[in-house]
Amino acid sequence: MSKQDSLVQAEAADDELDEWDQRIFSTGCAEEQLRMNDCYYEKKDWRACKAEFIRIRWIRTLLLSEFGKISLPFLIAATENVASYSNTFQDLERINGSAALCFLHYPVPLISRDLPSIARLAGTTPASEQPAKTTSPPQATPTDPKRHSFDNLEDQPLTLQEDDPSKVDWTRSFHGLSVEPFSKEAADALQAPLSPEDIEIKPDGIIYLPEIKYRRILNKAFGPGGWGLAPRSETIVTEKSVTREYALLAHGRLVSIARGEQDYFTKEGIPTAVEGCKSNAMMRCCKDLGVASELWDPRFIRKFKAEYTREVFVEHQVTKRKTKIHLRKGDPVPYPYAELKK
Repeated sequence: MSKQDSLVQAEAADDELDEWDQRIFSTGCAEEQLRMNDCYYEKKDWRACKAEFIRIRWIRTLLLSEFGKISLPFLIAATENVASYSNTFQDLERINGSAALCFLHYPVPLISRDLPSIARLAGTTPASEQPAKTTSPPQATPTDPKRHSFDNLEDQPLTLQEDDPSKVDWTRSFHGLSVEPFSKEAADALQAPLSPEDIEIKPDGIIYLPEIKYRRILNKAFGPGGWGLAPRSETIVTEKSVTREYALLAHGRLVSIARGEQDYFTKEGIPTAVEGCKSNAMMRCCKDLGVASELWDPRFIRKFKAEYTREVFVEHQVTKRKTKIHLRKGDPVPYPYAELKK
C-alpha cells in the first residue's frame, strides 16, 4: 500500500463516527456540542460556555411552556443571542420578534424546583469580556423570580368587565364598602354570643371556632347564596405554605378583605392547602363583622379555659416524649397520647 493510499484510508477512517460521536448524535445533543466547541475556541472557558447555554435553554423552556403555539424555529431564533447579554431580564428587549414581547409581559412566576441551577443562573452575569459599568443595582421587578412562587396554578381572577363594563370587577373594586349598615336582624345574627359548646381548643391551648360554624352564621345572617368569597389575587405557593387574598361579599357589597394562608408538607397536599387558605381568609374577614369576636378577648379566653378546659400531662406512645396538652373537660386523651398517672 502506497503512502498516499494509506493517508486516504486514514482520512476516511477519521470521518467515521466513533463511539463518542454516536452517543452524542443519538441523544440529539450534536448541535449543542458543536456550539460548545465553537464557544470554547473563542473564549477558552468551559464554565462560561456552559453558563450561556444553560441560560438559553432556560429562556426557551419558559417561552415554550407559555407560548407553545408559536413555532419552535421562531423561538430558537428569538433566543439565539440571549446568552451574550449582561442581564437576561433587563436585556430581553433586544431579542427580536414577538416572542420576546410576549416574554417581557410574561410574569415569570415560577422557577421549577427541579431546575435549581437554572434558577441561580437566571439573575447572574455570564463570565464574558465586557466593559465595566457603574450602574445602580437593579430594583426588584415583577419579573424577578425570587418574588414569585414555585408552582404556577394559573388561577388569576377573572376580569368580569371585559364582556360587560357594567359588571363590578371584584379583583380591584371596593363597591359598596361602608355604604350603609346591614339590617338589625343580620347584625344580631352576626354578633350573637357564642355557645360554649361550639368552641374547641387545640392541644397547645388555643381556642377556636370550627370553620363550618362561621359558614352557618353567615348563612343565618345573609341567607344561603346571599354572600360569597371573591379572589383578589392569584394563589402564591411557596416552599411551605399557600396564600391568596379574598374579598367577602354580601348582598352585592364588599364587606371585608383578608389574605388567607395554609401550610403544607408535600406537593400532594397543595390542593387541600388551597382550600384551607380560602377558609382561613373567610374566618379573618368575619372578624370585621363581629363574628366570634370573643375568641380575641383575653378575659373571655381565660374565663373559658377555667370553666370548660383542663390541662393534662401525657406521654407520646411512640416517642415516649412527655408533654402537657389542653382538653375540654370530659373529653378523653386522644391517640397517640396516654395520660400520665399521678
